[in-house]
Amino acid sequence: MSKEFKECTSCHKIWKDRNELLADGNMILDGYQVNYGDLVAGFFLFTHDVEGCGSTLAIPAGEFLDMHEGPMFDDMSKENVEGCPGYCGEDKNLAPCGKKCECSYVRDVLDKVNHWQKK
Repeated sequence: MSKEFKECTSCHKIWKDRNELLADGNMILDGYQVNYGDLVAGFFLFTHDVEGCGSTLAIPAGEFLDMHEGPMFDDMSKENVEGCPGYCGEDKNLAPCGKKCECSYVRDVLDKVNHWQKK
């Protein structure tokens, strides 16, 4: 028996892998819940937008790490990054940032997920 990628906690729909979940037109990306101590331990938040459900699914950011193709930066402190807009502290903000800090991979992945081709 193969393990599924994610099961909706409300209606119990199952997505067999990440691509299937991202391509589902009923999955709405809501944002990223940051964990500044360990960004990979943060969560990408989705709403399962179907009648009778509407559940929010929190998927560990580590499940999306391979989608980032650029460099990884060590400096997490936004005080050390000139012009930081603070997007990562705003759960619902999906805007790309372009700053060179530890959070930049999250912004890159959010942008890719937000523009994923839906079925």
